[in-house]
Amino acid sequence: MDICKVQENTSQCSTDTMPLECFMVLSTQAQKISIATLCCLFGTLCILENSLVLYLIFSSPTIRKKPSYLFISSLALADILASIIFVTSFVNFHVFNKTDSSKELFLLKLGGVNTSFTASLSSLLLTALDRYISISRPSEYKSLVTRRRAWVALGVLWVTCVTISSLPLLGWNCCTLNSACSDLFPFVDKNYLSSWIFLVMVLLASIVCAYAHVLHRARQHVAYMGKHQAQGGKQNARMRMDVMLAKTLVMVLTVLMVCWSPVLLLMVYSIFGKLNDPLRKVFAFCSTLCLLNSMVNPIIYALRSKELYSSLRMALSQFRRQLRATEDSPDAESTHKSSAIET
Repeated sequence: MDICKVQENTSQCSTDTMPLECFMVLSTQAQKISIATLCCLFGTLCILENSLVLYLIFSSPTIRKKPSYLFISSLALADILASIIFVTSFVNFHVFNKTDSSKELFLLKLGGVNTSFTASLSSLLLTALDRYISISRPSEYKSLVTRRRAWVALGVLWVTCVTISSLPLLGWNCCTLNSACSDLFPFVDKNYLSSWIFLVMVLLASIVCAYAHVLHRARQHVAYMGKHQAQGGKQNARMRMDVMLAKTLVMVLTVLMVCWSPVLLLMVYSIFGKLNDPLRKVFAFCSTLCLLNSMVNPIIYALRSKELYSSLRMALSQFRRQLRATEDSPDAESTHKSSAIET
């Protein structure tokens, strides 16, 4: 650890002047086991749940045609990628203490993590904007939010996220610029980290503003339904759907803020101050909350979305029928053989 203290003020970042071991903050076996358990648990559940969401969306001809579910599928895909890349790289580095052979390989993995998490937040923003348009301009929604525009928006989203996350690999790092390095991530320039934090803050602020309006309109719909409950009809059914989706997305936003706030606060603190080893350990454990967010999102969709829940029930019923048919097949063959023997 002495070499880390000697080099803590350097702006260089080669493996000689800044050993990657300095960033391996888990010192006890109990800490490593805890981190590995949390990562494997959250990561596995996240992959299974989000894969199920993707299957339910694209296996249903009705659901996959709706732009809102295209945004949700983008969120699920981003969460799956985040789970795979984050868990493998994080556990290998902090638990097994394996270092990459080059700076470029490390920045490539870090870029993958940044891409997936940034795409997750951006997909959530598109979902919020989709709900905003749906509830503020319901008569024009179908003409404004089309499948073609949804696919274009998703294409721009992913290209932008990949480009921004690749900047350290392309040269915006403290090795190339000979600038101050981050206390949390090897080779990462502090200015790049502060820019990425600013981008995340803008995304979160935009999501909050969109959801605030959606929630306000949802409350107006609830009051309207209370006054015109006797009318019923298609309009009230549409309002009930908007209210349910609004509540669902507010729940998602609440989970998002709770899971991301500790990580972002520590990142901001690292920009203006010096992080000691205990705070780095706290950051390592708080990072697993991002996986928890990705794991909780599909659960909220399954509980709040009637369409996905109905699709899930149909898929389970079909699976049971296939399982029953598979179980009956050997019995029928056995009965046929028994009859043949008796004959």
